[in-house]
Amino acid sequence: MKLSITIAVLGALAALPAAAQTAVTAPGAIPVAAFFENASFSTPRLSPDARQIAIKVAGKTGRVRLAVTDAASRKTKVVAAFDDADISSYHWVNDHRLVFDVADLGTPQGDTRWGGGLWAVNSDGSGLRQLVRRDSNYNDGITKFNDKLLPWNTFIHEGIGNLDSDDVLVTQYEYGGTGWMNQIALLRLNTVTGKYKTYGHPADTFDWVVDRQGTPRITVAYRDNQQVIFHRQQEDQPWTQLASFALYPSTKEAFDPVTFSPDGTLYVRANLQGADALYTYDIANRKLSEKPAISLPGYDFRGSIEYDQNKVQGYHYEVDAKGSWWVDAKMKEVQQAVDALLPATNNIISTALRPTAPYVLVTSSSDVQPAIYRIYNTETRSLSMLGASHPAIAPESMSSTTMVRYKARDGMEIPAYLTTPKAGNGKKLPMVVLVHGGPWVRGVGWDWEAQRQFLASRGYAVLQPEFRGSTGYGSQLFRAGWKQWGLKMQDDVADGTRWAIGQGIADSKRICIAGASYGGYATLMGLVNDPDLYKCGVAWAGVTDLNILKNGHWSAESTWSSGGTYQRYGFPVLIGGDAAQLAATSPLQQAARIKQPLLLAHGGADQTVPIIHGTAFKDAVSKNNAAVEWIFYADEGHGWYLPQNRIDFWGKVEKFLDKNIGASAP
Repeated sequence: MKLSITIAVLGALAALPAAAQTAVTAPGAIPVAAFFENASFSTPRLSPDARQIAIKVAGKTGRVRLAVTDAASRKTKVVAAFDDADISSYHWVNDHRLVFDVADLGTPQGDTRWGGGLWAVNSDGSGLRQLVRRDSNYNDGITKFNDKLLPWNTFIHEGIGNLDSDDVLVTQYEYGGTGWMNQIALLRLNTVTGKYKTYGHPADTFDWVVDRQGTPRITVAYRDNQQVIFHRQQEDQPWTQLASFALYPSTKEAFDPVTFSPDGTLYVRANLQGADALYTYDIANRKLSEKPAISLPGYDFRGSIEYDQNKVQGYHYEVDAKGSWWVDAKMKEVQQAVDALLPATNNIISTALRPTAPYVLVTSSSDVQPAIYRIYNTETRSLSMLGASHPAIAPESMSSTTMVRYKARDGMEIPAYLTTPKAGNGKKLPMVVLVHGGPWVRGVGWDWEAQRQFLASRGYAVLQPEFRGSTGYGSQLFRAGWKQWGLKMQDDVADGTRWAIGQGIADSKRICIAGASYGGYATLMGLVNDPDLYKCGVAWAGVTDLNILKNGHWSAESTWSSGGTYQRYGFPVLIGGDAAQLAATSPLQQAARIKQPLLLAHGGADQTVPIIHGTAFKDAVSKNNAAVEWIFYADEGHGWYLPQNRIDFWGKVEKFLDKNIGASAP
């Protein structure tokens, strides 16, 4: 879906895990498929009363099914499964009913013809009902024709509905003739009868915040370069404007509504002290609290809040790694007890909304351990296994990851994550500098991550810099990246590479730069700006021309096409509008300068960075560089959705790196 009013994020390439397949690799090495296989177990959620756990599990055919486990007896039953679709997102409607949509993990983006639909089912498998069509014109094997079904552009809303009813909140995306989204409507839908109610809202609404009873209380509209926040106390009252702020650049007074607590307090995210923190907001007096509810010095708060039916219990957050801060004394004790039982992992505890049973959900992970899910009984203080996301990964075979900080050439401190191979002495290693996409995201975390662990398993050190322009580390680092594509943002990556050489970690003659989307752009500009530093490059789904990115005139389907708030206001602030600078920092215009071996890849159905970026650059660089390899997946979008393509791609990357900086390199 194309949303014109948010910062367009290139390369949110948290690729879906792939089905296990056999890949040809070096004897004794962990197979490629082990890193990129489908999660066999994912997204467990406690029912509101804490007596059941819903789970997504892969069946024998590989299709993802929805199952429910009784927390006390551990008996499990599959309650929803389809032969030609996979369960995607889901929510508990109440203690005994769930709502879910579907996707097809076996179909690439270019071949996708169906929406997510929407179904509801009871936790014992009874009462299955379709609520939303999968497509506006056609029906497939899991859709029965019904004129009463809501249209395909209806989606699950994150807000909690009335837990004493069968109702759920859904949104409808409303589009204009150009394909741009005009606004988002909110509906209350009964999951048993299919009847629904549409809420009135101010024009240009794109976001809704509901209270803990499921009543819409806040809307956020985007009008030209303004974010306008509206409020109402009761459902039958008119909306009144609460605040208005400029989008690009944002002002210090700006805030984003986040959620309502059980007592009706509004929580908002604001940046008053150099980093985003969570504050309470006095609606009557239109004033932020003097002190934040939670702040993380040097980091932006991007976490979540845990509630029960009466109060806020605590907060989950991420600094160098994930953690929790509990204000509830009982939950502090529970966290300490769980951590004592599981000392080798970060253990994030999820509670039920109105528990009548003594169970909490524990998600455990680390740099070497993919997520494992357990149930903890707070009365007996016992842990029970639910399942592992990637059981084929042995933590003892993985490589450790550490957050480091280095100085850029202008003195700015740059955070980064360094992974060094488990085998070897950790010195003078071949290294891959892996640049994240976005770029305006926090691109890296400490938890187990397939790409860097795969590279480390092949003997490479992996450096992942959070260069200026990255979010998550405060406004100074973020704002320092404005209008710095190919300039200081690029210098930060090079300075991190030189830091690793100076520390004796990297062999200066065996370093490759790699990345997707913005990371693909940075890979190409790295080869242009620092040819003495990088022996080779791997760029996939990469931006190659900033003027094409700015104008978007060649593709009406592009996320970056003209007419949106981002193009008119965001692009000039974040990337810049000077034609000469855009040309000088566009890899396509500098392609003749790249002489190093280069592996390029692109998807033919990419609507975020369309294929013209890939083909135009391939043709340009190949004129003066015979060492260019090209991978084309005709039906893939922005990243590799299909397991066979991910495994194929990373198998080719393995061979390319081995030839240029690995054991087979000269």
